Order: sequence, then structure tokens, then C-alpha cells
Amino acid sequence: MAKDFQHQRLIFKPSEIDHHYGKNIHILSSSLMISLLAKLGSPSTKQPEINQLIEILYNHLFDYSINTLFPKKLAKVDTRMKSSHQEGSYEGEIIDSEVPCVTVDLARAGTYPSHLCYEKLNILMNPDKVRQDHFYVARLVDEKGQVVGVNVSGSKIGGGIEGAIVVFPDPMGATGGTMVEVVDHYKSKVGGRPLILIALHLIVTPEYIKRVTTECPDLNVFALRLDRGLSSLKVLDEVPGKLWDQEIGLNNHQYIIPGAGGLGEILNNSYC
Repeated sequence: MAKDFQHQRLIFKPSEIDHHYGKNIHILSSSLMISLLAKLGSPSTKQPEINQLIEILYNHLFDYSINTLFPKKLAKVDTRMKSSHQEGSYEGEIIDSEVPCVTVDLARAGTYPSHLCYEKLNILMNPDKVRQDHFYVARLVDEKGQVVGVNVSGSKIGGGIEGAIVVFPDPMGATGGTMVEVVDHYKSKVGGRPLILIALHLIVTPEYIKRVTTECPDLNVFALRLDRGLSSLKVLDEVPGKLWDQEIGLNNHQYIIPGAGGLGEILNNSYC
């Protein structure tokens, strides 16, 4: 039986904004996702709509990263029509489901996004090769509210990462401190060399991108929106990254502007 040419090499066409941040930074261009993200950040949006929007946004974001980076293979898969037609098989490219995958819950803002990714991976991949780790991390601030570091209070890591795709779903990419800390932990203290490292954010800042591209150059960053709202009009009129050193996305307390508010608090209705 002849193979259908169209299925032998599927081409995913990225839709991303233009920028000068480097090839590992993917800032999606989607009016639908931007609209829903704006709704998520509105002070009038409450639970349960918060979680519903997070699910829609992260499904799109994770799907995009899978299409972009996950390894593929050629396969023959029988359909239900195989019993009546010898041609009843799909022959073509699919995601390689045997690649081990780890999604990391960066509690607390990343807990629900990680759960969503974990569920999708269990459907798409071999579930025997999928796991979810838990990493308990928070900003460390001084008496003036300035972020001075990262407080890691514990973790539950279920094994090594040799040859694995490791996913870090964390809604807000603000300073980059948390991501750098966690990626360094996995690379230096968890056994094995990962195949791919992926960070999934709803919003990132220029400051975040600067730090992670400097300290984690092999990290692939996917985000729905870049926020640099405190930059000058001159900077805002230029392609992102062209005047990188002048771009400002964080206020004096390292919160993102325009941002979406503290999603860790909002997702959990916990403001302490």
C-alpha cells in the first residue's frame, strides 16, 4: 500500500512576534490567547473562571511547545476501519511517545499549570515514562520588599532526568530567580542529562529573559505575552530586544507591569 506523501513530514508553522532575544525565546502571536490573558488579569475575573482560563491558556501554550520541540517518528497505526479495509491504517509522522517526560510543579503558582501538563503528557506519551515532581520555592525579599533571592523550602523529585523532556510551567516569568534556581538544581543535583528543558509562562519580562538566557542558555522559553510596560515611549516603539538594556517590565517590588497580579495568590484565593 502506498504511503500518503502529506503525512510523512508534518510542518508546524510557528506564529511568534519578532524580537532580538535569541532563538530559544518563543513569544507567541495569538489574538485569541492575548484576549483571554487580558481577561485573566482583569480585577473583575474571579474563581472558578480563573482556573478555566488557566486551563485554556496552558493547553494552547503547551500544545505549541510540543509541536515545536518534541521528537517525532514515523509510525503505522491501525484505525477501526482496518477490519474492513486493508488501507485502514494511518502511516506517517507522530510524536515519539517513548521519550521520558517530567513536569515540575513550582508551588504555588505553578501547581495547577503543572497538573494540566501532567494530564496531557499521560494521554500523549507512554504514561510509564511520565512523572510530576514538586518543588517548593518562593521569593526571598528584604524589609523594603526587594527580591534578594529565592527560598527553597523543599522538594519531591521522583528520579533522574536522563534523556527526558523537563517542563517547568510557571505563569509569571518576572525576575528569573526562581527559574535559574530550579534549572540549576535539576542540572547539578538530579541525575542524568536532560534531552530538552522547557519553561512555559503566560507572561515574561525583558529582565527575566536577560537572566535566563545568560544563566540557562539551553532553556527553551515559551510565553504568551512580553510585558515591558514601564519602558520609555522610545523603547516601546522598537522591536522587542533592540534596546534590551532600556526595557523595563518590573516595578520597584519586582512585580510585572502591566502583568496580571499575583497569580499564586489569585489561583489559590490565598493572600498571605
